[in-house]
Amino acid sequence: MRSNPIGAACKRILDIVGACLALAICWPAMCVIAIAIRLTMGRPILFRQVRPGLNEHPFTLLKFRTMIETNSPAIDPSTDAARLTRFGIFLRRFSLDELPQLWNVLKGEMSFVGPRPLLMEYLAHYTAEQSKRHLMRPGITGLAQVKGRNAISWEEKFQWDVWYVEHWSLWLDLKILLATVAKVIRQEGISQQGQATMEKFGVERR
Repeated sequence: MRSNPIGAACKRILDIVGACLALAICWPAMCVIAIAIRLTMGRPILFRQVRPGLNEHPFTLLKFRTMIETNSPAIDPSTDAARLTRFGIFLRRFSLDELPQLWNVLKGEMSFVGPRPLLMEYLAHYTAEQSKRHLMRPGITGLAQVKGRNAISWEEKFQWDVWYVEHWSLWLDLKILLATVAKVIRQEGISQQGQATMEKFGVERR
């Protein structure tokens, strides 16, 4: 990773300013989404999960809830795709479920751009090279997302994440943000076939 304290400080300032502006603009839509989730799925409205952040320090990731919790024999609770609601699919299609992460950005747990925060259980399966993805704050979007999101393999994702960490610049962040907008509009790489996102990493290695 490049040692650039001035650039890192600028990145953090831009994150704070951007998160404040985005929350100010998006709060009406977030209220509507919260009400819709409450009416269609009940409580909780937010999905909370502990994820590894900067230097693998755990934090609680926030997202709008998109899945039902059920013990119904008609739905396999272990299959995320089966638990997705129609409204949840809509939220994921346009990445609206990610809006609560603006609060994670404001708190300094995340950045607008960086390697996506994955599951804590994945830490044991990373190689030393792949672990470099935790040398920067995780992001709402990242280079791996604009290079294919969930349509590329885990190995490719991690290669892009590490490349981002080693070549980071504010200009690169801007290009990733612009590319993310295009990806959301085109709705590309949202999920693997039969998966809500993609198959878990490291399952075949256990």
